[in-house]
Amino acid sequence: MATRARYKRRRSQNRVGILWASFVVLILVTVVSIKSIGLMQKAGEYQAREMELQAQIDAEYTRAEEIQEFERYTQTRKYIEDTAKDKLGLVYPGEIIFRNEGK
Repeated sequence: MATRARYKRRRSQNRVGILWASFVVLILVTVVSIKSIGLMQKAGEYQAREMELQAQIDAEYTRAEEIQEFERYTQTRKYIEDTAKDKLGLVYPGEIIFRNEGK
């Protein structure tokens, strides 16, 4: 009988131990799940920010190309002629300029 009582006591202790271990595992799984949801949200925010920054980079590359194209244009004879006509009012000999008096 003493062995039977000892067996029952050990068995109930094992059940309590298993319940405690299950409770601890459940808490750990809950905490990890909550943290992973937060990390996934941050990853989505970072991905959106990355796309926004990539769009800005692309826009700056386009702007740089436009600036280079304008720089090449400013070194042409056509640019010099247009600037001389518009800002200085210079014309070629024999060239006639018509102006709108309404403006």
